[in-house]
Amino acid sequence: MKSKRLPLPTHPLTKFFEPAVESVTTSLGDSSVTSYRTTVRSFLTYLGAQHSEVHSLRQLRRDPHILGWLALLRSHHPPFATITRANHVIYLRRLLEELAWTQHLPDLAHLLGRDDMPRKERHLPRPLTPEQDELVQQELLRRDDLLSNALLLMRHTGMRIGESVDLSFDCLRVVGPGQWAIHVPLGKLKTERWVPVDSVVCQLVERIRSLRPPTAPKSGRLLLPGPRGRYLLKRKLRAAFREVTAAVGIPARLVPHQFRHTYGTEMLRAGVSFAAVMKLLGHKSPHMTLQYLEITQQDLQREFHLALSHPRHLAPSRSISSDLAPRADLAGLIHSLTTAQHVLEIYRRNVTDPSARRLLDRLANRIVKLLSQTRKLNPA
Repeated sequence: MKSKRLPLPTHPLTKFFEPAVESVTTSLGDSSVTSYRTTVRSFLTYLGAQHSEVHSLRQLRRDPHILGWLALLRSHHPPFATITRANHVIYLRRLLEELAWTQHLPDLAHLLGRDDMPRKERHLPRPLTPEQDELVQQELLRRDDLLSNALLLMRHTGMRIGESVDLSFDCLRVVGPGQWAIHVPLGKLKTERWVPVDSVVCQLVERIRSLRPPTAPKSGRLLLPGPRGRYLLKRKLRAAFREVTAAVGIPARLVPHQFRHTYGTEMLRAGVSFAAVMKLLGHKSPHMTLQYLEITQQDLQREFHLALSHPRHLAPSRSISSDLAPRADLAGLIHSLTTAQHVLEIYRRNVTDPSARRLLDRLANRIVKLLSQTRKLNPA
C-alpha cells in the first residue's frame, strides 16, 4: 500500500521536476520516491522564498541558486545529519542530470559536483557503558509493559527498531533440542536472518504476546501491534526509551539503536567470532560491523594474553599416541623432530630464567638445522 504523498509546492519549475522524479524513481520503492520529493520540495521552497524571479530552468545558476540552497541545508536548525545533507545533494544532482537530458539543457548537469558532497562522518561504536546498561535494563524490567519488553527484546537480539516492529507473531522458532532462534524479517539492507536466543528471550516474547491488547487483530498479526502504523509505533518506542533513561538519571542523550552496539560488543567479548557477529547483526561488510564494536585496551590485553597461553599456531598439527612408537622411516623422523620443535618452543615461552632461555634457544636452533639436513635425505 503506497503512503500518502504530500503535494509539491506551487512553483513554475514544479511541472519539470515532478515528471523527473517519476522518471528516476520508476524502479525504486516508496521510501525513495518520498526522499526525492522531499528534496524537490526543499529546493523549490527555497527558490520561491529567496529567488522569486526564477521561472524557467534556463535561469538556474550555480551561484546564487545552488550555493544558496546548500548554505540553507548547512544552517538548518536543528542541524541535519551529514548523511541527510549528502542524500539531498545526491537526489538533486540526479534530477538535474535527468532534466539536462530531457530538456536539452546540458548546463544543468554541471550545477552540482562531487565537491558539494559533505564529508562522511566517522562513526564510532556507541555501546552503553556497563553501568548505563544495567540501570536501563533494571528500569525496563520494573516497568514490565509492552514497550519496555519490546525494548528489552531489542537489547538481547541486536535488532534494529524497524525490524522489531516488523516481527511476526510466530517469530520465535524451535531450531533443535533446547535451541531457539528469532526470525528477523527483511530489514534495512533487504536481508533476513535468524538470531539464536536463549530462554530469557523466549520469556520476553511470551510476555509481549500476553501484553497485547484484546483489540489486536487475530489474523496476519505482528508481534507488536501498531494500529496507527509502524511509524508511530517506532516513535512510541523511542519516547519510552527516553522516559527510561530520564527516570534512571542518565544525563547523556541515548537512543535505542545503541542497544545494537551494546549487543554486538557483548557478543564479541563473549568469544563470538567477528564473522559470526557480522551475521548476527545482519551486516554485508566488515567495515559496517567495525562501526558497532567497541574494542578497548582491556579487550586487547585479554586477547593478547590468551594467545600467549594458548598459542594455536605452535600446537602440533597431529598428536602421537603414547602407546604407539614413531614409524622408523624418513617421514616418522621428520615428524618427531617437528613435534620436538613445537614442544620446546611452548616450554621456552614459559621459562623466566634468562640463562635457561638462552640454552633453549641454542637447542631450538640445533633442531632447525637437524630438520633442514634431514629433509635433504632422499631414501632409495
